[in-house]
Amino acid sequence: MAQNALCVFLFLCFYEMALAAESHESAYCYKIEPSTMVGIVIGDVVLTVLIVITVYHCASRRRRQRDEADKVYMNVRANCKA
Repeated sequence: MAQNALCVFLFLCFYEMALAAESHESAYCYKIEPSTMVGIVIGDVVLTVLIVITVYHCASRRRRQRDEADKVYMNVRANCKA
């Protein structure tokens, strides 16, 4: 019984694969040109680099402002102690 079920299952699998191959050949597939894909990838890389540079610039400015504020605060405390 199990062998018959396995044979039927394999037959149905191969039949489905044959039907899928026939329908795939006749189906219309949208093709993207390689130059379009290259443009999309390059645009993505450029946009990613711009985002990284912007975040780095903003973070370094904020860190610099915080360091300068700490220096001013330390100088004020030093002047108050004297």
